[in-house]
Amino acid sequence: MARTGVRYEDVQRAIDSLMAKGEAPSVHKIRETLGTGSFTTISEHLREWRRLREENRDVPPPQGMPAELQELAETLWTQAQEAANQALAHYRQEADSRVDDARQQAAEAERRAEDAEQRETALSAHLTQIDQRLEQRTSELAQLRTEHEALQEREARSRDRLDELVRRLEAAEEQAKHREQAHRQALEEQAEAHRERLAQEEERNETAEARLMGLLDQERQERQAAEKAHAGREQRLTRRLETLQEQQSALQTDLAAARQAQHDAEQARGNAEQREAALRDQHEQLNARFEQQEQRIAEQTEQWRERERHFEQRLWASLDAMREEWRSERTAAPGDENDTPDATNPA
Repeated sequence: MARTGVRYEDVQRAIDSLMAKGEAPSVHKIRETLGTGSFTTISEHLREWRRLREENRDVPPPQGMPAELQELAETLWTQAQEAANQALAHYRQEADSRVDDARQQAAEAERRAEDAEQRETALSAHLTQIDQRLEQRTSELAQLRTEHEALQEREARSRDRLDELVRRLEAAEEQAKHREQAHRQALEEQAEAHRERLAQEEERNETAEARLMGLLDQERQERQAAEKAHAGREQRLTRRLETLQEQQSALQTDLAAARQAQHDAEQARGNAEQREAALRDQHEQLNARFEQQEQRIAEQTEQWRERERHFEQRLWASLDAMREEWRSERTAAPGDENDTPDATNPA
């Protein structure tokens, strides 16, 4: 049903005006004559006018119409049909041209989509290379961590060995100190015993010089023997002390070597920590670059999708407009009502 606004009588007056000028009626010309109205409403009124004209085609002209006027009307009608056919052929050619343009634009869009897919493939390959390099750097970092742990274990063993050497040195020094104290105490006790015995013998043998001399000789011999034994024990203790001093020197040498090893281990640990920090910084930089690449790829993909959506909307809008215009022209063409689909039901 026709919309309200432009009435059938308005369209009929516009058609009569166009035919009086010798122009064939069409939707565009009727709308230009009226200056308002939708193409759908004008098309429906024009279809109704043509239907009524076909029904009244066999009705004889009113009596009294001059033959010249009747001939002029038939001439105008023939010219109107020829003009309509020419306009229809023109619009069909223009519609075909626009369809070809739309197909070319669709092919161009497919080519751009293929280019975008190729660029995306290249970016994916680049990201794969970045992943491989990241895995390699991660493996190197793990290896350095393993070496660092091994150095820490060696350092711990060196510290344990150093502590053991220090304990052994302290024990040897304590043992030598105890032995020296025992030796001194033994000498003092022996001398005290000799003094006590000498005092006792002097008190007992004050009246007997000969006995005293004998006792003195005996005492002298015993003293000489004691001194000899004491000299032997002192010599043995001296050799034992020298042996302990040699052991102490060896322990000190081992201690210096252990401290040098500890220093080397600490220096190696510092170098490993520096390398680990450098690798950690490089790893963070690679992660940052990888995130930037992912963000750029996501933004480019979204931009291409947005462009494809805009292009698809423009393409469908252009096709809809062409289809609407083609339907309007087919509807406006005279004599094709039975072959032309309805404007509201496109094929």
